[in-house]
Amino acid sequence: EVLTRGRLGEVYNIGGQAERPNLVLVRALLRILDKPESLIRYVTDRPGHDRRYAMNCDKLRRELGWEPRHAFEAGLEATVRWYLEHRAWWERVLSEAYRASNALYLKRD
Repeated sequence: EVLTRGRLGEVYNIGGQAERPNLVLVRALLRILDKPESLIRYVTDRPGHDRRYAMNCDKLRRELGWEPRHAFEAGLEATVRWYLEHRAWWERVLSEAYRASNALYLKRD
């Protein structure tokens, strides 16, 4: 929709309207991965940490009639499953990105 109906040069935020505290997200990930909550380690927040992560999708909804297709939990689980099933792909991508970033930053003149 954004590619075909969006206005050139405009910014459209895409989100699920599913703001969650970090701890809720971590617990959901552990549940999906069938791991115990005892793996959670509580730490002191870093100075200036983000208080919340929230996307305002009002413009996208208003101009293009967009709505999320999946509930947060179902989308999170599908995403985790995809990454588990495509490990070779993302490991290669990460490796290539790592090498490329090193080539940029470690370049010797």
